[in-house]
Amino acid sequence: MTTPAKPANRHHKRPRGEGQWALGYREPLNKNEENKKNDDGLNVRQRIIDVYSKQGFDSIDPADLRGRMRWYGLYTQRKPGIDGGKTAVLEPEELDDRYFMLRVRIDGGRLDLAQLRVIADISNLYGRGTADVTDRQNIQLHWIEIEAVPDIWERLESVGLSTTEACGDTPRVIMGCPLAGIDTDEVIDGSALVQEIHDTYIGDPAFSNLPRKFKSAVSGCPAHCTVHEINDVAFVGVVNDSGERGFDLWVGGGLSTNPMLGKRLGVFLTPEQVSPAYGGVIGIFRDYGYRRLRHRARIKFLINDWGAEKFRDVLEKEYLGYALPDGPAPEPPRGGRRDHVGVFPQKDGNFYVGFAPKVGRLDGDRLHLIADIAERHGSDRVHTTVEQKMVILDVAPDRVESLVAELEAADLQVNPSTFRRQTMACTGIEFCKLAIVETKALASNLIDELEQRLPDFSSPLTINVNGCPNSCARIQVADIGLKGQLVVNDRGEQVEGFQVHLGGSLGVNPGFGRKVRGLKTTSEDLPDYVERVLRNFEKQKDDGESFSEWVQRADDADLT
Repeated sequence: MTTPAKPANRHHKRPRGEGQWALGYREPLNKNEENKKNDDGLNVRQRIIDVYSKQGFDSIDPADLRGRMRWYGLYTQRKPGIDGGKTAVLEPEELDDRYFMLRVRIDGGRLDLAQLRVIADISNLYGRGTADVTDRQNIQLHWIEIEAVPDIWERLESVGLSTTEACGDTPRVIMGCPLAGIDTDEVIDGSALVQEIHDTYIGDPAFSNLPRKFKSAVSGCPAHCTVHEINDVAFVGVVNDSGERGFDLWVGGGLSTNPMLGKRLGVFLTPEQVSPAYGGVIGIFRDYGYRRLRHRARIKFLINDWGAEKFRDVLEKEYLGYALPDGPAPEPPRGGRRDHVGVFPQKDGNFYVGFAPKVGRLDGDRLHLIADIAERHGSDRVHTTVEQKMVILDVAPDRVESLVAELEAADLQVNPSTFRRQTMACTGIEFCKLAIVETKALASNLIDELEQRLPDFSSPLTINVNGCPNSCARIQVADIGLKGQLVVNDRGEQVEGFQVHLGGSLGVNPGFGRKVRGLKTTSEDLPDYVERVLRNFEKQKDDGESFSEWVQRADDADLT
């Protein structure tokens, strides 16, 4: 007698796939994945040259306009006059202007004067003079017309620069310490590895269709200036027990609306192993990364689910083919600020001079001026930092004083206030289609106000201003992080303002900023709010206590 089959459980459902290619989910699960399957983003370059630049903006295929053109650093700007309340309401074509932001990738932050001058020329010829240094060491231009793009590419490529994969679901700019090779205290020089990774992987169709963007850093900087904790992949200089210099591997850092700190895999990499390991990590992301839901498509979600141990196992067995030795964690960052502003000695007896443009905002004429000042003082290198600042390298000791004087006279401050030195702002509603509030001018005015109101304030303090929840300006890890949104003022009017995050930090005690219930401020009231909190900090802080440490123990009343 046969046993009757059990009735099917109508409520049992097969687990839903996350779109992971390695598990057989190759069919596109959303519009972005469909567009990428239909045509690789790298292929848009030839259409821009042959068709769009000749036939104009109206000839651009919408799938290229709002998708594949990002593979070459091109985003449409926000149409002027659209207020922040409409950001999430209007269709993309209603927000699009007929001009583009163009992002020039500067891997490792390294520029020579010829390259800097080409960017300055492009800014003045095609970008209405715009030029912003970003917190990923790039320079962004605005007001670019599609007709100008082929000439811009020719100019950039003639000096070894490009916009290839500056945006899009690609391996974006590889950050590196701007002082690599010259810092007197550096653990290891990562500049050759930045170049090797760039030459091996950037523009390779094997890695041009990732689930989302992929942010990288390679550095032996003792100040940890490349903020390795919040990159998708980061290689951090270390010295192992045998005295060998190499790298510690971190994976899965990122902020936005779901912030996570990177996880150490616990391995030691020789310099020769860094590029293969990069290829393995990006390969895991390509093959196992989640593609079904775009908001879960960053590598941080994958390693958060897998754990560092499984990720390391897959990397070694499936992608490298060999086991990696265990290695040490990085030393804590060098004391003080994690930037390179000021005058400091190099290994070779020369000096470098770091200076602070206000919130990274420059223009073509000032880029030319910076190049001229550097050249007059014997330097051929001006590098960008991840804090929206710049550094002139290779200055002879007897020329430092003159260089500093010329920079300061141009309001490019070498000895800035804490507020000038450590305030950062994203692009904001002026150009960005995701933004809700204005940021650049507001942050610049905030610096001026705080310098007048608190002229003696000298503690390290980061103020990061972001125009939307996406955290391009790293709000969750700032001492004072400001997330743009519309708020209601005392008169009952809906106006631009911010949700406040307090006490975020990286380094020795990493953590995300504290949110006090209901704590918001209007843009108009922001200087009063920051002044009030900083005065409370100054009164209550213990000797040697940082702002973020104070915030963790402060009463809510002292933070509002």
